[in-house]
Amino acid sequence: MDNNIDFKDLWKKQTVSQPNIEDLLARLKQFKKAGVRTLWITNILLFTTCAFIIFVWYTYQPKFISTKIGIVLTILAMVIYLFFYNRLVSTYKNIVTAQTNQEYLQKLILIKKKQQFMQSTMLSLYFLLLGVGICFYLYEYTSRMATLWGFFTYGVTLLWMGFNWFYIRPKQIKKQQSKLNDLIAKFEEVNNQLES
Repeated sequence: MDNNIDFKDLWKKQTVSQPNIEDLLARLKQFKKAGVRTLWITNILLFTTCAFIIFVWYTYQPKFISTKIGIVLTILAMVIYLFFYNRLVSTYKNIVTAQTNQEYLQKLILIKKKQQFMQSTMLSLYFLLLGVGICFYLYEYTSRMATLWGFFTYGVTLLWMGFNWFYIRPKQIKKQQSKLNDLIAKFEEVNNQLES
């Protein structure tokens, strides 16, 4: 009985599941479609919110300057965020079916870099301006309340913002990064196979 087994030969003979390029392109198309849809939904929601805030400002005419500053900061937070967020539209639209795998990979890496900028710098600025704006806005109305209710109002508002910052935001970021990293890994795998 011969115990000399050629492991290299066995390794070469094993079947490796190759990523299906059609499936990969379908996933890329779905990722692009979901990204553009999210951009549209975000734009619609934030523009509607800005319009509602302006309507409230015009209709109820706040008396304190702090309320007006709060409204301006809140709207400014949304406009700045949308300005930078909408830069992703051109990147998504530049993903076309006539590209090579390397070009797909470069576009996905570019989207990843832009998303990281949005998820760190711009989202931090957004929450900072929004938080300060809401605190200024609430001052006029909480000053008319009993002290306990004023603290309660600020407490609930800041607790909700903290919940969004520490729980919902990280989950969303992780979900977005996971999808993108998976696509990038698949395209890198295909590129490596094509090169070898």
